[in-house]
Amino acid sequence: MKVSLRFIARVLTTFFLVTLGAALQFQWNVVGRFVSNERVRETMSTTKLGSLINTDIPTSVGEVDFSHFWEAWNLLESDYLETEKLDPKVMTDGAIAGMTAALGDPYTIYLDPKDAERSTQDLAGAFFGVGIELGFVDGTLAVMSPLSGSPAEAAGVKAGDLILRIKDEAKGIDETTADLSILDAVEKIRGPEGTPVVLTLFRDNNGNEPFDVTITRGEIVVKSVELEIVEQGGKSVAHIKLSRFGGRTDGEWDAVVTKILAERQTLDGIVLDVRNNPGGFFDGAIAVASEFIKSGTVVSQQGRLQNQDFKSLGSARLVGIPTVVLVNRGSASASEIVAGALNAQLQTKLIGEKTFGKGTVQDVRTLKNEGVMHITIARWVMPNGEWIHKEGIPVDVEVQDDQKTPEDEQLTAAIKAL
Repeated sequence: MKVSLRFIARVLTTFFLVTLGAALQFQWNVVGRFVSNERVRETMSTTKLGSLINTDIPTSVGEVDFSHFWEAWNLLESDYLETEKLDPKVMTDGAIAGMTAALGDPYTIYLDPKDAERSTQDLAGAFFGVGIELGFVDGTLAVMSPLSGSPAEAAGVKAGDLILRIKDEAKGIDETTADLSILDAVEKIRGPEGTPVVLTLFRDNNGNEPFDVTITRGEIVVKSVELEIVEQGGKSVAHIKLSRFGGRTDGEWDAVVTKILAERQTLDGIVLDVRNNPGGFFDGAIAVASEFIKSGTVVSQQGRLQNQDFKSLGSARLVGIPTVVLVNRGSASASEIVAGALNAQLQTKLIGEKTFGKGTVQDVRTLKNEGVMHITIARWVMPNGEWIHKEGIPVDVEVQDDQKTPEDEQLTAAIKAL
């Protein structure tokens, strides 16, 4: 029996919304009312959600009875105390987020339009803000590091400063950071170029009194590829710090390779450093691995309907230069693809710590509301057929970095291993 595309679309729309209960976490009242299916059908066209969707939606599909969803929606609209919170768009976003969360896959997620825009900015490597890396010190929001050349650095912000309060008159923000998550803090600190934000900071050896710093936001460009020529142990080594696979990576990588080739005769080798690289664009990983691997499989994908081998692109500009790869528990996804391919195909040594272990591939789909879904579409396996998901890639030389010393013990070990 043929099923119309329109009917399928209605079913999918309803399925997106059925997880609203999980998002709102409501519960039954033992003396509450029961809303009949007929009443549900009547209210579908008059509820705010019904108006938002502007289409007829079936109350059942197969063995799934969607009338319970409409019953719950109707009860919220008719009985919930704080009516100003009944925003159909926000509730629908919550429903989709709840549906993806119900799969138990942390990499299949829904980002509402605001979070989707921020994610795009991060991968692009440029946004407007003050230029600080955030973290927590004993539970208090803190500056891990001001970025070089950033507005925060120019304003005198230093690593280790505790951020106690954020004030932005234009955005109507004046609140303590006590209960803020990193994402919430980022959202409040970022803003349009040229606008001020005031951070109340606390710094040791500064009179033990909090102080305010006004920072004018500017464009923050975060490099994904950086090169340093390190002279150590009688060797001259190209230390390539590859921190992500984003929108700027291709151009930055080309510039770094050009510099290395210009100094090739004086170099003893390359340390490819992908520590704390969380991944990014899949194509970027193939391109970087292809600089070292002349031919053969870089990685294989195993999808629902087909498997596919991704071969070296054959650029191979760095073939023949002794290379080791630095990894740690923060090396994930695309960075693991590169490390795993070089290790499996060229027996390139991996130095540092076992990698994170993310062996799945996500595709990004944009919805009509400008929100996006990251959907796991395949597993990726190394050229030897190994799937490293949740296991990580073991290293050839295990070295811990001692945070109490100024020396980078892992980099030293990597140079020694060349």
